[in-house]
Amino acid sequence: MSGQVKIGINAFGCDHGRSGFGSYLKSFVRNITDPGRAVLEIFGPEIDRYTYIPDSDFIQYAGVSVPDSPASERLWHLMSYASFVRKRAYDAVIFPAGASYLPLGFEIPGVVILQSVFAGGKAVEDAPAMSVVTRQQLRKAARIIASSRFVRDNLVSLRIPEPLISVVYNGIDNTLFYPRIQSEVDSVLIHPFSIRRPYIIYASKISWPSKCHVELIQGFTQFKEQTGAPHRLVLAGTDGENADMVHREVFRSPYASDILLTGYFPQESLPELYSAADACVFPAKNEGVGFPVLEAMACGIPVACASCGALPEVAGDCAVFFDPEKPEEIAAAIGKVVRLQSGVNDRFRKTVTGKALEWVAGYTWARCSAETLQIAVEAALGSL
Repeated sequence: MSGQVKIGINAFGCDHGRSGFGSYLKSFVRNITDPGRAVLEIFGPEIDRYTYIPDSDFIQYAGVSVPDSPASERLWHLMSYASFVRKRAYDAVIFPAGASYLPLGFEIPGVVILQSVFAGGKAVEDAPAMSVVTRQQLRKAARIIASSRFVRDNLVSLRIPEPLISVVYNGIDNTLFYPRIQSEVDSVLIHPFSIRRPYIIYASKISWPSKCHVELIQGFTQFKEQTGAPHRLVLAGTDGENADMVHREVFRSPYASDILLTGYFPQESLPELYSAADACVFPAKNEGVGFPVLEAMACGIPVACASCGALPEVAGDCAVFFDPEKPEEIAAAIGKVVRLQSGVNDRFRKTVTGKALEWVAGYTWARCSAETLQIAVEAALGSL
């Protein structure tokens, strides 16, 4: 049909739907309700043929036979990507997995989605450095979509041309994340766990130093010592960088029996985990997105989070903020949100959570998908 453009969506690096990139891709494609003049095709590992495709007549999938390893997939992008996208006749390609799976050049316009930051100053001192190759790749992209102003400003500080960059916020799936009425039970059953209440939740990959799990455990220990509160700390996430140091800090705490590390926790079960919690505490200091904060807010629980990265931007004035490197501030913040949830001042609590629910209503996947697709179409048309 005249006037149509064909957009490829690169599923490599999205970990078969099991990572944050995978969740992003699923939500992005499932919320495209009207592609307009775009013809859409996801391409990636053959084993993902049915991972991302929604019940849709206008999104196809092109499988690529590549060994299931990051090294093999990156080599494919260097050696075979150019001929593949020419053969598929794409007018532009979207890269949801950021800078990790990019070709050396973009014969066909590339739209790169970046949700994390690179080292370039004290604010992101624990982030990975941007290599010379990555810098060249990003400068050759037709457009870059940053998940927050914090990510955009980080890229500009690293001399990525600002005119290339657009800020498009991720969405919240309000069919999953919404307030649930909690019964007065002592524990919540979320397969395969039975978690004793009351508890505080931090859902993130178990990592240090950027995720600040060690400081959180120290702050939780201080909170318990100061208040004698019955709360537990639930750390939901797979082990990442320096996870052994986090496990060691749990062992050192005199309240180790009140700290639960769940390991991998299914995304579809997170809303129930949030909803049964008294509060969410999110101390990660270099977040480019920080959407677990908004997911917790959408579930109707109070939130305390780090006063750095993208978190002040995405949380607005709907959270309690603290310095994530100071356990004493974390302890005080935990105390504030726990008291808020306890109903000591029920009217104030309802005002705060109601304000948070209004705030998160602006983060929709329909808007994110539409804005992202529009940028891709513009990139494609700019090359025709």
